[in-house]
Amino acid sequence: MQRVVTRQIKMANVTRLCHRKSLVTVNGKFPGPRVVAREGDRLVIEVVNHISNNISIHWHGVRQLQSGWADGPSYITQCPIRSGQSYVYNFSIVGQRGTLFWHAHISWLRATVYGPLIILPQRNASYPFPEPYREIPILLGEWWNADPEAVISEALRTGNGPNVSDSYTINGLPGPFYNCSNNDTFRLKVKPGKTYLLRLINAALNDELFFSIANHSVTVVEADAVYVKPFSVDVLVISPGQTTNVLLHTKPTAPNAAFFILARPYFTGQAPIDNSTVAGILQYHHSNPRRRLLHPILPAINATSATTNFSRKLRSKFPPNVSQSIDEHFFFTIGLGSSPCPKHRTCQGPNGSKFAAAVNNVSFSDLPSTALLQAYFFGRSNGVYTADFPRVPGREWNYTGAPPNNTAEEKGRRAVVVEFNARVEVVLQGTSVLGAESHPVHLHGFNFYVVGEGFGNFDPEKDPGNYNLVDPVERNTVSVPSGGWVAIRFLADNPGVWLMHCHLDVHLSWGLRVAWIVLDGELPSQKLPPPPSDLPKC
Repeated sequence: MQRVVTRQIKMANVTRLCHRKSLVTVNGKFPGPRVVAREGDRLVIEVVNHISNNISIHWHGVRQLQSGWADGPSYITQCPIRSGQSYVYNFSIVGQRGTLFWHAHISWLRATVYGPLIILPQRNASYPFPEPYREIPILLGEWWNADPEAVISEALRTGNGPNVSDSYTINGLPGPFYNCSNNDTFRLKVKPGKTYLLRLINAALNDELFFSIANHSVTVVEADAVYVKPFSVDVLVISPGQTTNVLLHTKPTAPNAAFFILARPYFTGQAPIDNSTVAGILQYHHSNPRRRLLHPILPAINATSATTNFSRKLRSKFPPNVSQSIDEHFFFTIGLGSSPCPKHRTCQGPNGSKFAAAVNNVSFSDLPSTALLQAYFFGRSNGVYTADFPRVPGREWNYTGAPPNNTAEEKGRRAVVVEFNARVEVVLQGTSVLGAESHPVHLHGFNFYVVGEGFGNFDPEKDPGNYNLVDPVERNTVSVPSGGWVAIRFLADNPGVWLMHCHLDVHLSWGLRVAWIVLDGELPSQKLPPPPSDLPKC
């Protein structure tokens, strides 16, 4: 019998005392409350909006099989929940277990509206690794002293890049390296000779992060809620939208020291960045650190080799169901560009223009007033979207070399349409138009296999011959390397409208997203059901 997990989460404003700042939270908590379920459970979660902003919640990484109305991105699968209203997210966890998370999916409210989604194995099922003594969620985030909504609003108005965050956080705490925060430090107290499962979640808005614990290595056992072949590292990298489970084996006896837990950004672009470090502290019970606090050594901010070495170690633990042949092939360029400054306005972007971001030179920066899924389901796409997204970029150039003379991106809401059960391959090609940087790309509604990656321009004649079709890692968010490409494959077995986008929210705000429409299959179980009666109205 399917177990039903019910929760009610309420959006509200609370004040953080250090900066006298009001922030949007869920149930008065920052980060928000953890949602715990088991594989096979049905979740029924009522979201009640007590704030002035519109809101929607995305259950990041949940497949949402036949429940696309519960996926959450505003104006894609639903209209947002208005102030004073509510919506019940009703969906089942099918064939998934591990660490995911939930977060707001409208503008930049994700800065404070997020929390862990922990899916335990079915009862009487065990982990494929030693049973941990304790399990601890560790959420990495960003903090602005200003209102993040005002930050992105100002950036979109001027066309310039937004102000960077003022600190990073571990479970909402910035640690001792920032002003007014010495007492706001995450502390992990452990016992000697034990194994701890750390559920790492990068909930930061705009930064990939290195993570390390001084004098301790960890064993990676899961990525994006999929078991991987275990491997040990001293430093790992985790992109926004990604989750990583690691085993921490503590020392056999309590040392006379405490150990910093550090995270700081990885970045290769040209824009300003919050190049600071968040710190927590690992301390053994009944130890006497005697003021000894040891530091880990983190890579340089632009250490692409470190990120590449880490990502290439990720391999599926169990035989993957990766397609050996494909039905549909797409080549998507992703990166930054520009859009013209409106008449009678002064813009502060590149050469007096506005910053833009695009997939295949199409910038999906203007959201519709009706959700795409509603428009698709009821056959009313006119004025909402067109079903003619290009399979290849509208113009060709040396994608990772010298930028073209024309950096302007085309605005549009153009969707990709594929048949049900199509075997799809997408090559995501990074560009260097306004500087090369990595892009964590998240696909809603599906997991995918990362079958290939490399630097420079993808070579369709040579690179497919080096694909890994034996044990590729399965993910929902992949970081396209700076100045490089990745190839992914997935089975389009989930009918509905699904967003693919960069999980750097500044790039999402500038238009780096595309909608996939997966058509219904022939059987009732292969069709998208009608929307629930309480679906929010626009």
